[in-house]
Amino acid sequence: MSPRRSYDQYCSAARALDVVGDRWTLLIVRELLAGPRRYTDLHADLPGVSTDVLASRLKDMERDGLTTRRRLPPPGAAYVYELTERGRELLPVLQALGAWGQAELGERRPTDAVRAHWFALPFLRALEGEGLVEVRLEEGTFHLYVGIAEDGPVYGDGPAPVEPDARLVLDSATSTAISRGELSLLDAVRGGRIEVTGDGTLAKALREA
Repeated sequence: MSPRRSYDQYCSAARALDVVGDRWTLLIVRELLAGPRRYTDLHADLPGVSTDVLASRLKDMERDGLTTRRRLPPPGAAYVYELTERGRELLPVLQALGAWGQAELGERRPTDAVRAHWFALPFLRALEGEGLVEVRLEEGTFHLYVGIAEDGPVYGDGPAPVEPDARLVLDSATSTAISRGELSLLDAVRGGRIEVTGDGTLAKALREA
């Protein structure tokens, strides 16, 4: 485990960066907001990170109280990493950073990796209300726990585990425009660019907006 480096400045922002300022740390938090993940899952969804760096960051995050590691019972018998309460408190930090970074997205570059669930945080910012929402993109499907996730996952990869309160279907251009902040989710629904189905309160509110 690498020794903790510090800016040695008596400032809360500097102290925060002592803990989460290393490269990959906040992106690991982004992945763990989906709930417990195996090392192999994290490595697959963090293209570009080396195995040594990922292992080092996970050890640092465990030392700093952001994550814990536990062994799944048989037949899984694998170790998973998950956020602590302290780690989950970084959600609004990531949301604010993502909102600030919208202007930096620009056009998708040929070298840019993409995963469907990376759109989860922009959609979580755009949705109001409470309920389980399934989002189907050209890149894949993910689900969101809107207004109901306190100590559990805020999103998950793949279809919703149960019938969602709302299901959204949209194309890549629309999801990209929402992520860039060029188009609001409500305007996309009103303009027919998002198909909304479901019987939940959240789906009805979106259709009636």
